[in-house]
Amino acid sequence: MLGMAALGFGTLPQALAQSMEPLSYSNAPIGLNFLIVGGTYQTGSVLVDPTLPAKDVTAEVNTATLAYSRVFDFWGQSGSLAFVLPNAWLAASGEVFDQARSISRNGLADMTLRLAVNLVGAPALTLQEFASYQQDTIVGVTLLVTAPTGQYDPSKLVNIGTNRWSFKPEIGISKALGPWTLEAAAGVTFFTDNDQFFSSGVRQQDPLYAMQAHAIYNFSRRLWAALNGTYYTGGRTTLNGKQGDDRQNNTRWGATLAYSLDRMNSIKGYYSSGASARTGTNFQVVGLAWQIRWGAGL
Repeated sequence: MLGMAALGFGTLPQALAQSMEPLSYSNAPIGLNFLIVGGTYQTGSVLVDPTLPAKDVTAEVNTATLAYSRVFDFWGQSGSLAFVLPNAWLAASGEVFDQARSISRNGLADMTLRLAVNLVGAPALTLQEFASYQQDTIVGVTLLVTAPTGQYDPSKLVNIGTNRWSFKPEIGISKALGPWTLEAAAGVTFFTDNDQFFSSGVRQQDPLYAMQAHAIYNFSRRLWAALNGTYYTGGRTTLNGKQGDDRQNNTRWGATLAYSLDRMNSIKGYYSSGASARTGTNFQVVGLAWQIRWGAGL
Protein backbone atom coordinates (compact mmCIF):
# COMPACT_ATOMS: atom_id res chain seq x y z
CA MET A 1 0.00 0.00 0.00
CA LEU A 2 2.81 2.42 -0.77
CA GLY A 3 0.59 4.35 -3.12
CA MET A 4 -2.88 4.64 -4.61
CA ALA A 5 -4.15 6.20 -7.82
CA ALA A 6 -5.18 9.82 -7.40
CA LEU A 7 -8.10 10.64 -9.65
CA GLY A 8 -8.90 14.16 -10.82
CA PHE A 9 -12.70 14.13 -10.64
CA GLY A 10 -12.61 17.90 -10.48
CA THR A 11 -11.04 17.30 -7.09
CA LEU A 12 -8.72 14.63 -5.77
CA PRO A 13 -9.85 11.72 -3.58
CA GLN A 14 -7.27 12.20 -0.87
CA ALA A 15 -5.36 8.97 -1.29
CA LEU A 16 -2.34 10.31 0.56
CA ALA A 17 -4.35 11.09 3.68
CA GLN A 18 -6.46 7.94 3.49
CA SER A 19 -3.71 5.41 2.85
CA MET A 20 -2.72 3.34 5.88
CA GLU A 21 0.72 1.72 5.89
CA PRO A 22 1.72 -0.26 9.00
CA LEU A 23 5.42 -0.65 9.86
CA SER A 24 6.32 2.61 8.12
CA TYR A 25 8.57 3.37 11.10
CA SER A 26 10.68 0.25 11.46
CA ASN A 27 14.30 -0.76 11.11
CA ALA A 28 16.02 -2.74 8.33
CA PRO A 29 19.62 -3.59 7.37
CA ILE A 30 21.54 -0.86 5.55
CA GLY A 31 21.82 -1.47 1.81
CA LEU A 32 18.66 -3.59 1.58
CA ASN A 33 16.58 -3.07 -1.58
CA PHE A 34 12.87 -3.65 -2.09
CA LEU A 35 10.95 -4.06 -5.34
CA ILE A 36 7.18 -4.09 -4.93
CA VAL A 37 4.65 -5.06 -7.59
CA GLY A 38 1.07 -4.55 -6.51
CA GLY A 39 -2.52 -4.10 -7.58
CA THR A 40 -5.58 -2.53 -5.98
CA TYR A 41 -9.29 -2.43 -6.67
CA GLN A 42 -11.22 0.60 -5.40
CA THR A 43 -14.93 1.29 -5.58
CA GLY A 44 -17.26 3.85 -4.02
CA SER A 45 -18.38 7.46 -4.07
CA VAL A 46 -16.09 10.27 -5.15
CA LEU A 47 -15.85 13.83 -3.82
CA VAL A 48 -16.51 16.22 -6.72
CA ASP A 49 -15.87 19.96 -6.59
CA PRO A 50 -19.26 21.59 -5.78
CA THR A 51 -18.78 24.19 -8.54
CA LEU A 52 -18.80 21.49 -11.23
CA PRO A 53 -21.99 20.38 -13.01
CA ALA A 54 -21.63 16.82 -11.68
CA LYS A 55 -23.17 14.95 -8.75
CA ASP A 56 -23.68 11.44 -7.37
CA VAL A 57 -20.39 10.29 -8.88
CA THR A 58 -19.24 6.73 -8.23
CA ALA A 59 -16.15 5.04 -9.61
CA GLU A 60 -14.34 1.73 -9.95
CA VAL A 61 -10.56 1.96 -10.18
CA ASN A 62 -7.99 -0.74 -10.85
CA THR A 63 -4.41 0.30 -10.16
CA ALA A 64 -1.14 -1.48 -10.97
CA THR A 65 1.83 -0.18 -8.98
CA LEU A 66 5.57 -0.61 -9.34
CA ALA A 67 7.69 0.65 -6.43
CA TYR A 68 11.36 0.59 -5.45
CA SER A 69 12.89 1.37 -2.05
CA ARG A 70 16.40 1.31 -0.58
CA VAL A 71 17.56 1.51 3.04
CA PHE A 72 20.49 3.84 3.80
CA ASP A 73 22.53 5.13 6.75
CA PHE A 74 21.24 8.50 8.01
CA TRP A 75 23.79 9.79 10.55
CA GLY A 76 23.83 6.50 12.44
CA GLN A 77 20.10 5.77 12.08
CA SER A 78 18.29 3.98 9.26
CA GLY A 79 16.46 5.80 6.50
CA SER A 80 14.80 4.86 3.21
CA LEU A 81 13.99 6.36 -0.15
CA ALA A 82 11.10 5.03 -2.24
CA PHE A 83 9.62 5.73 -5.68
CA VAL A 84 6.08 4.68 -6.61
CA LEU A 85 4.84 4.51 -10.22
CA PRO A 86 1.10 3.74 -10.59
CA ASN A 87 -1.03 3.08 -13.65
CA ALA A 88 -4.81 3.27 -13.35
CA TRP A 89 -7.87 2.03 -15.20
CA LEU A 90 -11.10 3.69 -14.10
CA ALA A 91 -14.80 3.71 -14.89
CA ALA A 92 -16.98 6.48 -13.45
CA SER A 93 -20.65 7.30 -13.63
CA GLY A 94 -22.84 10.13 -12.36
CA GLU A 95 -25.08 13.01 -13.39
CA VAL A 96 -23.71 15.86 -15.50
CA PHE A 97 -26.16 18.71 -16.12
CA ASP A 98 -28.80 16.35 -14.68
CA GLN A 99 -28.06 13.78 -17.38
CA ALA A 100 -26.71 10.30 -16.62
CA ARG A 101 -23.18 9.92 -17.94
CA SER A 102 -20.39 7.34 -17.74
CA ILE A 103 -16.76 7.39 -18.86
CA SER A 104 -13.63 5.27 -18.75
CA ARG A 105 -9.97 6.27 -18.59
CA ASN A 106 -6.61 4.52 -18.39
CA GLY A 107 -3.07 5.79 -18.10
CA LEU A 108 -0.28 6.80 -15.75
CA ALA A 109 -1.21 8.30 -12.39
CA ASP A 110 0.91 10.77 -10.43
CA MET A 111 4.34 9.52 -9.30
CA THR A 112 5.17 9.53 -5.59
CA LEU A 113 8.50 9.94 -3.81
CA ARG A 114 8.82 9.00 -0.13
CA LEU A 115 11.81 9.93 2.02
CA ALA A 116 11.80 8.46 5.54
CA VAL A 117 14.43 8.83 8.24
CA ASN A 118 14.41 7.41 11.76
CA LEU A 119 15.66 9.76 14.46
CA VAL A 120 15.68 7.50 17.54
CA GLY A 121 15.66 3.75 18.14
CA ALA A 122 16.57 2.40 14.69
CA PRO A 123 20.37 2.29 14.45
CA ALA A 124 22.06 1.75 11.09
CA LEU A 125 23.03 -1.95 11.14
CA THR A 126 24.55 -4.51 8.81
CA LEU A 127 22.62 -7.70 8.10
CA GLN A 128 24.73 -9.59 10.65
CA GLU A 129 24.21 -6.93 13.32
CA PHE A 130 20.49 -6.75 12.56
CA ALA A 131 20.05 -10.42 13.49
CA SER A 132 20.37 -9.53 17.19
CA TYR A 133 18.43 -6.21 17.01
CA GLN A 134 15.38 -5.89 19.27
CA GLN A 135 13.08 -2.93 18.69
CA ASP A 136 11.98 -0.76 21.61
CA THR A 137 10.77 2.75 20.68
CA ILE A 138 11.37 4.30 17.25
CA VAL A 139 10.68 7.93 16.33
CA GLY A 140 10.95 9.01 12.70
CA VAL A 141 9.86 11.54 10.10
CA THR A 142 8.83 11.21 6.47
CA LEU A 143 8.23 13.48 3.49
CA LEU A 144 5.81 12.28 0.82
CA VAL A 145 5.90 14.18 -2.49
CA THR A 146 3.46 13.62 -5.35
CA ALA A 147 4.48 14.98 -8.77
CA PRO A 148 2.02 15.95 -11.55
CA THR A 149 3.15 13.21 -13.93
CA GLY A 150 -0.24 11.56 -14.41
CA GLN A 151 -2.45 11.73 -17.47
CA TYR A 152 -4.28 15.07 -17.49
CA ASP A 153 -6.40 16.99 -20.01
CA PRO A 154 -7.90 20.32 -18.79
CA SER A 155 -10.77 19.98 -21.29
CA LYS A 156 -12.00 16.82 -19.55
CA LEU A 157 -14.06 16.65 -16.39
CA VAL A 158 -12.48 13.35 -15.28
CA ASN A 159 -8.72 12.81 -15.23
CA ILE A 160 -6.29 10.30 -13.76
CA GLY A 161 -3.64 12.91 -12.92
CA THR A 162 -4.16 15.98 -10.73
CA ASN A 163 -1.93 18.57 -12.48
CA ARG A 164 -0.40 19.80 -9.22
CA TRP A 165 2.21 18.94 -6.62
CA SER A 166 1.53 17.85 -3.07
CA PHE A 167 3.88 17.66 -0.07
CA LYS A 168 3.15 15.72 3.11
CA PRO A 169 5.56 15.95 6.07
CA GLU A 170 4.79 13.45 8.85
CA ILE A 171 6.13 12.39 12.23
CA GLY A 172 5.60 8.91 13.63
CA ILE A 173 6.36 6.69 16.62
CA SER A 174 6.55 2.91 16.89
CA LYS A 175 6.64 0.94 20.16
CA ALA A 176 7.32 -2.81 20.46
CA LEU A 177 5.54 -4.67 23.28
CA GLY A 178 6.31 -8.37 23.07
CA PRO A 179 4.63 -9.75 19.93
CA TRP A 180 2.77 -6.45 19.50
CA THR A 181 3.94 -3.28 17.77
CA LEU A 182 1.90 -0.10 18.26
CA GLU A 183 2.32 2.81 15.85
CA ALA A 184 0.92 6.33 15.49
CA ALA A 185 1.67 9.11 13.02
CA ALA A 186 0.46 12.64 12.27
CA GLY A 187 1.01 14.67 9.11
CA VAL A 188 -0.33 17.44 6.90
CA THR A 189 -0.59 17.57 3.11
CA PHE A 190 0.03 20.86 1.28
CA PHE A 191 -1.13 21.35 -2.32
CA THR A 192 0.04 23.64 -5.07
CA ASP A 193 -2.59 25.25 -7.32
CA ASN A 194 -4.01 23.60 -10.41
CA ASP A 195 -3.97 26.51 -12.86
CA GLN A 196 -5.43 24.45 -15.71
CA PHE A 197 -8.60 23.28 -14.04
CA PHE A 198 -11.70 22.29 -16.01
CA SER A 199 -13.02 25.22 -18.09
CA SER A 200 -9.82 27.27 -17.60
CA GLY A 201 -10.20 27.69 -13.85
CA VAL A 202 -7.66 27.94 -11.04
CA ARG A 203 -8.28 25.49 -8.22
CA GLN A 204 -6.71 25.80 -4.79
CA GLN A 205 -6.97 23.50 -1.78
CA ASP A 206 -6.42 24.04 1.93
CA PRO A 207 -4.01 21.75 3.80
CA LEU A 208 -5.34 18.32 4.74
CA TYR A 209 -4.49 17.13 8.26
CA ALA A 210 -4.28 13.41 8.98
CA MET A 211 -3.57 11.00 11.83
CA GLN A 212 -3.23 7.21 11.65
CA ALA A 213 -2.68 4.38 14.10
CA HIS A 214 -1.79 0.70 13.78
CA ALA A 215 -1.81 -2.33 16.05
CA ILE A 216 0.47 -5.03 14.59
CA TYR A 217 0.72 -8.58 15.90
CA ASN A 218 3.67 -10.81 14.98
CA PHE A 219 2.52 -14.43 14.89
CA SER A 220 6.07 -15.49 13.92
CA ARG A 221 9.10 -14.07 12.14
CA ARG A 222 7.32 -14.81 8.85
CA LEU A 223 3.70 -13.82 9.53
CA TRP A 224 2.15 -10.60 10.89
CA ALA A 225 -1.25 -8.90 10.80
CA ALA A 226 -2.39 -5.36 11.57
CA LEU A 227 -5.52 -3.37 12.29
CA ASN A 228 -5.32 0.16 10.91
CA GLY A 229 -7.24 3.41 11.34
CA THR A 230 -6.97 6.97 10.06
CA TYR A 231 -8.70 10.32 10.57
CA TYR A 232 -8.32 13.29 8.24
CA THR A 233 -9.82 16.77 8.14
CA GLY A 234 -9.54 19.96 6.11
CA GLY A 235 -8.84 20.15 2.39
CA ARG A 236 -11.52 22.71 1.52
CA THR A 237 -11.22 23.84 -2.10
CA THR A 238 -11.42 27.25 -3.75
CA LEU A 239 -12.20 27.68 -7.47
CA ASN A 240 -11.55 31.08 -9.06
CA GLY A 241 -11.76 32.73 -5.63
CA LYS A 242 -15.02 31.03 -4.61
CA GLN A 243 -14.69 28.74 -1.60
CA GLY A 244 -16.53 25.41 -1.74
CA ASP A 245 -18.48 23.68 1.01
CA ASP A 246 -16.36 20.54 0.83
CA ARG A 247 -14.21 20.46 3.96
CA GLN A 248 -13.44 16.85 4.79
CA ASN A 249 -13.84 15.27 8.23
CA ASN A 250 -13.58 11.55 7.64
CA THR A 251 -12.36 8.31 9.20
CA ARG A 252 -11.29 4.99 7.70
CA TRP A 253 -10.36 1.57 9.05
CA GLY A 254 -8.47 -1.32 7.51
CA ALA A 255 -6.59 -4.59 7.99
CA THR A 256 -3.32 -5.97 6.63
CA LEU A 257 -1.88 -9.50 6.47
CA ALA A 258 1.71 -10.22 5.38
CA TYR A 259 3.66 -13.46 4.97
CA SER A 260 7.34 -14.05 4.09
CA LEU A 261 7.69 -16.85 1.56
CA ASP A 262 11.48 -16.98 1.99
CA ARG A 263 14.39 -14.62 2.68
CA MET A 264 13.80 -12.69 -0.54
CA ASN A 265 10.05 -12.84 -1.21
CA SER A 266 6.93 -11.88 0.69
CA ILE A 267 3.28 -11.15 -0.08
CA LYS A 268 0.85 -8.74 1.54
CA GLY A 269 -2.90 -8.34 1.30
CA TYR A 270 -4.93 -5.45 2.66
CA TYR A 271 -8.45 -4.05 2.88
CA SER A 272 -9.82 -0.66 3.94
CA SER A 273 -13.20 1.02 4.08
CA GLY A 274 -14.74 4.30 5.15
CA ALA A 275 -16.07 4.43 8.71
CA SER A 276 -17.57 7.91 8.50
CA ALA A 277 -17.46 10.68 5.92
CA ARG A 278 -18.65 14.28 6.07
CA THR A 279 -18.17 14.77 2.33
CA GLY A 280 -17.60 12.14 -0.37
CA THR A 281 -14.59 9.84 -0.81
CA ASN A 282 -16.36 6.96 0.91
CA PHE A 283 -14.82 3.97 -0.85
CA GLN A 284 -13.51 0.46 -0.32
CA VAL A 285 -10.04 -0.78 -1.27
CA VAL A 286 -8.73 -4.32 -1.75
CA GLY A 287 -5.08 -4.82 -2.60
CA LEU A 288 -2.33 -7.39 -3.01
CA ALA A 289 1.43 -6.79 -3.24
CA TRP A 290 4.47 -8.97 -3.90
CA GLN A 291 7.77 -7.77 -2.45
CA ILE A 292 11.27 -8.86 -3.50
CA ARG A 293 14.28 -8.11 -1.25
CA TRP A 294 17.96 -8.16 -2.15
CA GLY A 295 21.28 -6.60 -1.20
CA ALA A 296 22.92 -5.98 2.21
CA GLY A 297 24.43 -9.47 2.01
CA LEU A 298 21.03 -11.18 2.00
